[in-house]
Amino acid sequence: MGHTQINPKKIGSLAHNTREPAKIKEENPLNKNLICEQVKYNRHKFEVKKITLVRFANPFSYSIEYHYLCAKYSLTFEISGMSLKKVKSALISVYHKTGLEEILQELRKQDVVIYSTGGTQKFIEAQGVEVQAVETLTSYPSILDGRVKTLHPKIFGGLLARREENHLAQLAEYDIPELDLVIVDLYPFEETVASTDDEATIIEKIDIGGISLIRAAAKNFQDVVVVPSQNEYPELLEILREKNGFTDKADRKQFAKKAFEVSSHYDVAIFNYFADGDEPSVFKRSVKPAKVLRYGENPHQQGIFYGELEDLFDIHGGKALSFNNLVDIDAAVSLMAEFKDEDPTFAILKHTNACGLATRETINEAWHAALACDNISAFGGILIANRPIDEATATEINNLFYEVLIAPSFDDAALAILSKKKKRILMSIKHWDLGKVMHKNLLNGVLQQDRDTKVDTAEDFSTVTDTKPTDMQIKDLEFASICAKHLKSNTIALVKNKQMIGMGCGQTSRVDSCNQAIAKAKQFGFDIEGAVMASDAFFPFPDCVEIAHKAGIRAVVQPGGSINDKLSIAYCNEHNIPMVLTGTRHFKH
Repeated sequence: MGHTQINPKKIGSLAHNTREPAKIKEENPLNKNLICEQVKYNRHKFEVKKITLVRFANPFSYSIEYHYLCAKYSLTFEISGMSLKKVKSALISVYHKTGLEEILQELRKQDVVIYSTGGTQKFIEAQGVEVQAVETLTSYPSILDGRVKTLHPKIFGGLLARREENHLAQLAEYDIPELDLVIVDLYPFEETVASTDDEATIIEKIDIGGISLIRAAAKNFQDVVVVPSQNEYPELLEILREKNGFTDKADRKQFAKKAFEVSSHYDVAIFNYFADGDEPSVFKRSVKPAKVLRYGENPHQQGIFYGELEDLFDIHGGKALSFNNLVDIDAAVSLMAEFKDEDPTFAILKHTNACGLATRETINEAWHAALACDNISAFGGILIANRPIDEATATEINNLFYEVLIAPSFDDAALAILSKKKKRILMSIKHWDLGKVMHKNLLNGVLQQDRDTKVDTAEDFSTVTDTKPTDMQIKDLEFASICAKHLKSNTIALVKNKQMIGMGCGQTSRVDSCNQAIAKAKQFGFDIEGAVMASDAFFPFPDCVEIAHKAGIRAVVQPGGSINDKLSIAYCNEHNIPMVLTGTRHFKH
C-alpha cells in the first residue's frame, strides 16, 4: 500500500506558521509509528520527541514536537484518510452468538444503527442493545419457514452500492440505507452432515441468505466491512476499539479475503455432499486450517499442512511437527490401523517403511521384539503402538533417540518420563480412521484413489501346493502379508513368530528385495529357518522362491497372477514348501 510521504522541509517551513496546520493525505492516518518514521526520514536534521493524536476523526490532527538544527519546534498537521470509512450501520445475522456480546456493546457505544433478524435479533435485544428488525426495511416478514428473510433489494442495495454520486442517488431515490458492516455466521452444514444421515435436516442447513450477504459485502469491500464467521469476531472487536469504528481499505480487503475463503469452503462441502457416491467429474476439496511448517521435505522447500491434526491426536509437547514427520506419521498410523484390535503390537518406521514390527503378549515385549528387527534404523524413527504405554515400557523407550511416539494413551508415570526430553513428540491417537480416499499431486493434476483397506486373511488364502501351511504358518503368513502391504514396492517381508525379521523394499528388482531381506535378517542375528515370506506382487519367475528356500524360508504368500505362477508352484511342490495365493496385489509407490 502506498503512503504519501511527509516532507520534513515542508514541515520545517510551516513550523513558524502554526496557525495553519499542514494538510497531508495518507492511506492509514491512524498508524502513528508510520507517521513518526516518515517525519524522521531525514534523520540528520530532525529528531522527533513526541507525536500526539489530537483529534480522532477524519481528517485526523496530530501534534509533533521535534528538534531541528538544535532548535525546538512544535507543529500541528492534519492527515486525511483516503480510504477510511466509519461504521455507522450494521446488519447482523449469525448462527453462533458466543463472542458477539462485546461487539454489540462496542457498536452501541459508537451509536451504530443495527439491523437483524429472528434469533439474532432476540439475542441482541437480550443484551440491552437497540436493534431494528430487517422487516422494517423490507416491509416483508420472514417467510417460508425462515428461508427468505434478507433476500431483498433494500438489503442488497445497501451492501452493493458504491459510495459515489450515481449509486448514492439511487439509494436515496428508493429509500435504501447504506450498510457499512455485515456480521454473518453460517448454518453449520458440515457439522450437520457429520452428525446425521437425515437428508431433510441436512438440506435445511444449507445457508442461502447468509452466504449471499457474505459475497455481496465482500465484493463491495471498498466501502463495506464483512465478518464472515465467528472466528473473525475478535479481530472486528479489536478494530472497533482501537480505531473508534473506522476501517481502512487494508482492513476491509483482509476481511473480504476471509469471506471468500469461508464461502468457497462452504460451497465445496455442499458439492461433495451431493456428489458422494457419484462418478467424480471434477476435483473439489477444501481443507483448513493451514499450518506453516518449519520447511518441506528439505530445508530449501516451503511446507504447509492443511487440516485439523487435533481431530486425530492429542499432542503432548515436543517440537513442532515437520513435513517428514507428518509423512512418516501417516505411514505409521496406516500400518498400525491393521493391528488396532490385535494383541499388543509395536512398530518402528523410518522414511515411511517399517524397520521393526512385532506382536507379543505385552506392549513391553512387543517393543523389544520390534527394536530387535533393526536397532540401527530405529535411531531417529517414528514409534507407534496399539496399546497404552506404561512406565516400564517408557523407561526402555527413553533410552532410544526417536522423533515421534504414538499410542492410544500414556500412563501418567510414562508421560512424565518421556516428557523430560523436550523435543520428543508424544501423540495420543483418538481413532484410526484416515478416510476412504487418497490424493496425490502430480504433473498438472491430481490423482485420487481408494485407500487400500483390503487385509489378506486365512479366508483369502488359496493353497496351490500339495503341502498345506500349518496353523502357525498361516498366522505368520497373515502377519507377513500386512508387512509387505505397507512397505515400498518392490517388497519382500520375512516373518517368524509374528516378528518381521527381515525386509527388502523400494528395489527395482524383486530378486534384489529378496536378497536384501535375507541379508537384513542375518545382519541382526535371526535364524531364518522356519520363517515365512510375503511378496506384495506376483513372482514372474521362480528365482525368489528358490533364493528364499535356500535361506530357510518354509512357507510363501503372494498375490499370484503371473503367467509363470506354475513355475514357482512347481518349485515349492518339489521342495515341500506350502504356497498360498491371495489374489490381491499391494503395490505401494
